[in-house]
Amino acid sequence: MTQSDRKRRSTRVSKVVSTPTATKMQVIWQNENVREFLAEFISTYVMMVFGLGAVAHMVLGGKMGSYLAVNLGFGFGVTIGVHMAGNISGAHMNAALTFTSCALGRMSWKKFPVYVLGQFLGSFVAAATIYGLFYNAIIDFSGGKLMTTGPTATANIFATYLPDHMTLWRGFLDEVVVTGMLQLCLLAIADKGNNPTLLGTQAIVTGILVVIIGISLGMNSGYAINPSRDLPPRFFTFLAGWGSQVFRTKDWWWVPVVAPPLGAYCGAIIYLFFIGSNKRQEPQVLENPLAFEDHKISVLPKTTSHQHGVASLTPVSVYPEDRPSALYNP
Repeated sequence: MTQSDRKRRSTRVSKVVSTPTATKMQVIWQNENVREFLAEFISTYVMMVFGLGAVAHMVLGGKMGSYLAVNLGFGFGVTIGVHMAGNISGAHMNAALTFTSCALGRMSWKKFPVYVLGQFLGSFVAAATIYGLFYNAIIDFSGGKLMTTGPTATANIFATYLPDHMTLWRGFLDEVVVTGMLQLCLLAIADKGNNPTLLGTQAIVTGILVVIIGISLGMNSGYAINPSRDLPPRFFTFLAGWGSQVFRTKDWWWVPVVAPPLGAYCGAIIYLFFIGSNKRQEPQVLENPLAFEDHKISVLPKTTSHQHGVASLTPVSVYPEDRPSALYNP
């Protein structure tokens, strides 16, 4: 190919790229809401594929799966999700954490539907992916009868269901407490004014936190602790053949939607009350750039208003300041 041919080809390519359609697409992809939506979608998808895949192994695979493997699947799924989307959307992957972020003033409520829609769609597509990958194993294990309860139940691969020893309201309380523990610990992980994790280790520590919660507190209700983890896969099973029983069994379906946001908010308030309001206010020394080199101004840190003994603190992300992370730093 001669040099003139290369130039003509390069000109044709540049014309194709610069078409109005391509320009519009570039504008759309660069939109902040679109980028955050896609980040929540793909991070939630990855987390759910690893997590639900581990549950499928436990339910269908016998010795090939275990409850510990489920905890590891979800935990390290969260770790990878944080690495993927942490610098774009903050990698919430959890509607309860997004709700708390908005309720605490860290993020505008206008972003709430953007984040939650991305999470829900990512979780739904992940459920469809696991269903497709494990379809033959599901049919073989269940004998072709898709059930939510009993020894051949398979709906529990995708969503949580109460065990026989739990009542509905005890399960509700369990989800509130466990999600509160998640939020409480996330605050501690990222609190720069206290004892945060080392720079760059937030993702792995967050994943380990999810593993620990599953190991220690997951037996009673399956530790949904996330509306985005439970409702979309449940809706997928409704469409895929399990039917309305996925919503009728023990009337449980609404609890993983309502209880986690309540628990996350309570966990945040508890952290701010016990830790955030008890931090020492160290004087700061600021140098006046307009003054002489040795002229420094000593000022006190900006105070926050207190009401009923609780500091009114705005959490700050462990990621860049314009990214509303699920890891708060009061």
